[in-house]
Amino acid sequence: MRKQLLFVLAVVSLVLVVLPVAAQDAMPPAKIVNDEGGPVSVTGSVNYTNLTFTIGVAEPLVILEDQAGFVDRNMGFLMPEESQVLGQITSDFYTSPFTYSIELPIEPRASLRDVDNNDQADTGVMIYAIAYWSNTWGDPYLEARDLFGGGWSGAYASTRVDQNPSGKAEVLGGSYLVYAPDDQQGFPSGFGPDGKLFTGDEPVVQLPQGYTIVNMDTDPFTFDRSRYPVIDLIEGEGAEQVDFSDLSYTDAFDAMVDMFRKEYAYTDYKHIDWDALWQEYRPRFVEADANQDSQAYVLALRDFYWQIPDGHMRFPLTQQTIDLFTQETDGGLGIAMSELDDGRVIVDYLGDGTPAANAGIELGAEILAINGLAIQEVIANNVPWSSPFSAPHVLRLQQLRYITRFHVGDTVSLKYRNPGSDQVEAVDLVAVNERDSFASSSFNTGLTGVELPLEYHLIAPGLMYVKIYSFFDNDLLSIQLWERMITAMNDNQIPGLIIDMRQNGGGNGFLADQMAAYFFDQPLEVGNGAAYDQSLGEFYSDRDRLSRYYLPPQNLRYSGPIAVLVGPNCNSACEFFSYDMTLQDRAAIVGMYPTGGLGGGQTFFIMPDGLVLQFSSVRNLDANDNIIVEGTGVPLDVKVPVTEDTLFTTDDVILDYGVNYLLGQ
Repeated sequence: MRKQLLFVLAVVSLVLVVLPVAAQDAMPPAKIVNDEGGPVSVTGSVNYTNLTFTIGVAEPLVILEDQAGFVDRNMGFLMPEESQVLGQITSDFYTSPFTYSIELPIEPRASLRDVDNNDQADTGVMIYAIAYWSNTWGDPYLEARDLFGGGWSGAYASTRVDQNPSGKAEVLGGSYLVYAPDDQQGFPSGFGPDGKLFTGDEPVVQLPQGYTIVNMDTDPFTFDRSRYPVIDLIEGEGAEQVDFSDLSYTDAFDAMVDMFRKEYAYTDYKHIDWDALWQEYRPRFVEADANQDSQAYVLALRDFYWQIPDGHMRFPLTQQTIDLFTQETDGGLGIAMSELDDGRVIVDYLGDGTPAANAGIELGAEILAINGLAIQEVIANNVPWSSPFSAPHVLRLQQLRYITRFHVGDTVSLKYRNPGSDQVEAVDLVAVNERDSFASSSFNTGLTGVELPLEYHLIAPGLMYVKIYSFFDNDLLSIQLWERMITAMNDNQIPGLIIDMRQNGGGNGFLADQMAAYFFDQPLEVGNGAAYDQSLGEFYSDRDRLSRYYLPPQNLRYSGPIAVLVGPNCNSACEFFSYDMTLQDRAAIVGMYPTGGLGGGQTFFIMPDGLVLQFSSVRNLDANDNIIVEGTGVPLDVKVPVTEDTLFTTDDVILDYGVNYLLGQ
């Protein structure tokens, strides 16, 4: 009996010793504020300043965004449909800020993650950010293409993330909505020594069962159980509009050039000396400030922009420059010109009853000199109003267009040779107020401004023809039209497709890539981008963020032969689509000239007097990090010659070449 008693006492003593140790290892409970039992709905507002925020958006969404991708550091994580809780937008989306409301499900179905750092397998918690998205493909839920391949939000969310490209979108603050299925789950109460979340070194607290709002902008984190919390989404430093409009002309110019020095994507590639340009043009801004001369400021800014060989940085017409543009371009002689492949410059448009026609100049006449200068010198010296340009061939075409523009009443001396004649003629003409000759050489001739984003129809001999006018329209409408066309082609076994890109000014590059994906059977890597990283002080290209095709369903892919028609007015996203179609030799690129050579990703900013400008802030690269498109355009597979025969016809010669290519002729 004594031995048994001693054994019992020993066991009791052991228990008394062990219990305090277990208590020390237990997670402390989270300190709760506003303990009303946990949220049942969340409301808030979304303030956006970015000028491009609403462009292309047809189905804006605010959702509970499953954060398992961030916990796992998996940028390819796709939120399961069952985890996506869709909210309601409760005010005008197109007026900032707009408001939202989300009713929380009683039993949410997000991914569970064990984040309590106790080296034991636990049920884990569901971690949500509240985030804005736009739906373009499929049903109302977001799929891989809507999610840009997966991951988590970097802007317009309840969280703040590292905006540096090398920062890998690490969460730095903001708020999470966390759901604990029981009261035995832990969650970090701070970032830990490494300043990062979910890396295993964070202090942990025990959450009550249900929903809790975690405010990560306090130290330690604040755990809020309000019944109806208000959480405004954060635009994020990388998305906020760059705005110099409150500065003086000189200070705004200084700020702009300083931004270009660091963030312009092609400084070395284009051999731009920002310091030299700054020194040359700054006195003009100082003088404009001193005289409060808005027009002098605008012209100084225009001339500065014209020095940058980048077609994305085209200076917009303003009220101050419209009159000057009109004065310098209203006068014409009734002719427009083209340069043939053999180097001759000929008249390719001749207006009836115009000074040139009345003087005996004929269609096809070779122009040899203007105002005493050889035609090649006249072309080279011209600075078009549509400046600047990325590619030399586009500059050349626009110089040819503008050398026939004068002030009304100017006397213009021409030397020319009519077709079939060896005689060089000289004539003095007076420029009159006529713009038909100018319009004839416009890249946008024939456009009405009311076109759908894409339009298609059958052409002889049984081929499908589609013209894509823009990737800057309604994204959802673009995809609906696109998929309807491809379904019709597959259902009717259409043997070939012509895609006309000749008047497409660009837009959404991701949309362009994914529309090209309908012609492939492999999820190819199509390219990459490099942007300035403030933390590194240099441009950074993230190999984890390669652009890829996200393939549509098999029944929405087309496998027939394709010809893509291009020209110098195929710009930016239009060029990305055209480049994509060269992968695996999927299509032939057909045209007289390559595309426009506008390869940079853009940042918009605001200058004084409300001027909205843009600059190339992202280098677009191929999958091997080589610069593509910028300055060169997409090269041709089928070169349509520029001759009298191809110019003086009522046929669409480039379309004919595309059709003949598909027919094997």
